[in-house]
Amino acid sequence: MSSNEEGRTGRVKTLKKLIIAFLILGILLPLLLCILLFIKVEQLQRQVNQLSAMKQGGEFCLADETEMVYEKDMTETEWHESNEASAENGLQVEQKLSASQEMVLQREEQQKAETEDVTRVYLTFDDGPSSNTDEILDILKQYDVKATFFVTGKKQEMYEPLYRRIVEEGHTLGMHSFSHRYHEIYASEEAFTEDLESLQEFLYEMTGVWSRFYRFPGGSSNEVSDVPMEQLAEYLTEEDIYYLDWNVSCGDATGRNLRPQQIADNVTENVLKYHTAVVLLHDASDKISTVEALPLIIEKLQSMEQVEIVPVDDEMTMVRHLQQEE
Repeated sequence: MSSNEEGRTGRVKTLKKLIIAFLILGILLPLLLCILLFIKVEQLQRQVNQLSAMKQGGEFCLADETEMVYEKDMTETEWHESNEASAENGLQVEQKLSASQEMVLQREEQQKAETEDVTRVYLTFDDGPSSNTDEILDILKQYDVKATFFVTGKKQEMYEPLYRRIVEEGHTLGMHSFSHRYHEIYASEEAFTEDLESLQEFLYEMTGVWSRFYRFPGGSSNEVSDVPMEQLAEYLTEEDIYYLDWNVSCGDATGRNLRPQQIADNVTENVLKYHTAVVLLHDASDKISTVEALPLIIEKLQSMEQVEIVPVDDEMTMVRHLQQEE
């Protein structure tokens, strides 16, 4: 073979190798890019799923409910601690009401004997809205039960849909003070009225409902107010606002970690003592056991033929601890 032919053969072989190399590279490079793109898409999808889950749970950009900032940069835990410290109360107020509740019991028993044998049960939730409100509303909807929410004023955007949902689903929207800070609310009648008006206007702005029901923080017979409670009660009456206490407590404000069944028993074992049974429960981020007890409470009450679960209205018998002259 001549040298020219050998050179030509060598060039042909080299050209074949280059062609094969380019073909392999042309196949591998897109494949590698596809793999990298697939990995990147998976990472982005996981991030999207995490953000969606956080948003649906009402915790967008927040890892824990305790990090949520309330009015004046207070956490919900600090918010409750402030109330308890200012009043020395909260956990003890209910224990101071035994005498008043006994009087209510006697009056209710007499009324029950004179009327139809039906106990109307009013499930009332104080202190909300909170991270538990949606779940409470889901449970009430599941059992087709209407309740009453005595709410406070929380201006954070995350709570706005909760105020509206309470109203849209047929529950009664009541007031429980704007700030829930005892030392501020009960400092004077002017302070009380200013707080109440702020909450009433805030709720109207949020829901279109002009609330006419009020529950005093600590109850109407609390001993922490600097203003006579009779004076504040008279003011509410003049403003055509109904105030309401309770005669059955689930016990979730006693400071003890009660199991859901204990909370349920505290309610279901006591409602039949009354013709009008107003049940005190709490809607707060730390009341998980209360949420878990709610289905137990409702199922037991619905199994009682003589019990009717209804929301607060202006035609009910107002259960009050404060003994006022009518």
